[in-house]
Amino acid sequence: MRIGLILTEALVGLRRNASMVISVVLVTFVSLTFVGAAILMQEQISTMRAYWSERAQVAVYMCSPVSETDTCVDGEATQEQLDVVAGELDGDALSPLIGSVRFEDKAEAYANLIELVGEEQASVLTEDQMQQSFWVTLRDPAQSRVIAESFTGVQGVEEVVDQLKYLDPLFSALTVATYIAVGIAALMLIAAVLLIATTIRLSAYARRKEIGIMRLVGASNRVIQTPFVLEGVFAAFLGSVLASAAVLAGMHFGVDGYLRGRVPSITTWVTMQDAAFVVPILIVIGVVLAALSAGFAIRRWLRT
Repeated sequence: MRIGLILTEALVGLRRNASMVISVVLVTFVSLTFVGAAILMQEQISTMRAYWSERAQVAVYMCSPVSETDTCVDGEATQEQLDVVAGELDGDALSPLIGSVRFEDKAEAYANLIELVGEEQASVLTEDQMQQSFWVTLRDPAQSRVIAESFTGVQGVEEVVDQLKYLDPLFSALTVATYIAVGIAALMLIAAVLLIATTIRLSAYARRKEIGIMRLVGASNRVIQTPFVLEGVFAAFLGSVLASAAVLAGMHFGVDGYLRGRVPSITTWVTMQDAAFVVPILIVIGVVLAALSAGFAIRRWLRT
């Protein structure tokens, strides 16, 4: 009987404050949608970083006939210099860090250049002017600095290039976008918490006579407070469900339906399983924040 009475009171409060409840639902929906998007963006960044880190290589470019660096004053790298670099890569100091090494000769380099820029653009160079290079795949990409330090300044080596450094600006930009989304979500969640508290206080004020009667008949503070807390929780739960639906829809139509087919350079995307994992997080955040906000607001009002 008491549970039925509490639920009835909560539903009455929701009906009386319909406009405020709709506002709470919308603010919660928008804020938690940003939270879900931020979580998936960070997951996407982590997935891409792990994928490319495993495949990024360190390129040791040897001197070509047209190289002009200090280590190439003698012209093209000699066979002896090539053997020195190959020996270092296969030596006891570096080999434990290396997964594989691929040597690219001039013919391969020129073929790759043609494939990259086209035969007409590549014709400004000849095959003899191309660089020979060693492509090193590391067991731990974080150790790329060791390779760079080992061959930087070595005669016959023009430069050492870590491919992963070209991806760092992209990851940094995506991380900044994630922080922006989190910041907007935090502001919207604060707005939702304040709106829930205001709604509860207005609802309590509108039913002040009923609350007075309940006190006279001996109702405990918990019985009085619970319907108001449920009002906030119901509204926030509905907003959380809408936010979860928006995240799943964005994943299905935005990522699976649009981005996967139009951004072929990215082969690893977050999945519907990742989005489904986010759904309970959003619901818990919405319900807990609403319960805490409503509970604090009604307790404070009852003490006044």
